[in-house]
Amino acid sequence: MRRACCMLLAGLFALSTLAIDGAQAGEETKLNFKKDKGRITLAYATQTPRVQHRCFPGRLHAVLAHIAAQTGRRPLVTSGNRSGGRRGSYHRKCMAADIRVPGVPVSRIVAAAKTAPGIGGIGTYCNGIVHVDVGPKRRWNYCGGRGLAKLNRSKSKVVAMR
Repeated sequence: MRRACCMLLAGLFALSTLAIDGAQAGEETKLNFKKDKGRITLAYATQTPRVQHRCFPGRLHAVLAHIAAQTGRRPLVTSGNRSGGRRGSYHRKCMAADIRVPGVPVSRIVAAAKTAPGIGGIGTYCNGIVHVDVGPKRRWNYCGGRGLAKLNRSKSKVVAMR
């Protein structure tokens, strides 16, 4: 219970330091993150308090902040560091995040991620989740089925499996 309260207070604090400029109807909003004497405001939110994100490296924070700035909304991290999954997963190294950006199409999230400095892998899933990590550059689309999606290490093409 105490941990949940701490997480709630941290979330409220993060929201209170977020300023949105130009919030008139029909106008695209840009996020402006305040900096207060070395304190950095999170550019993302977590889906539940159980999402492990405190170990994210600065490069992944920068990727998520870039996506937030480009889309005008904070990404919602649905999965961060985890012990399960395939061997070699960047989630196991705390270098990956699965995200959604409520109200933003997947194509726009991917476009924003592609321009993020330090981005490595970008993967999409049929349920609307986008994977971003700071490993080597690669792209994939996975929509169920058996086995893993085919990876494409070139920058220009996304390979989909059915």
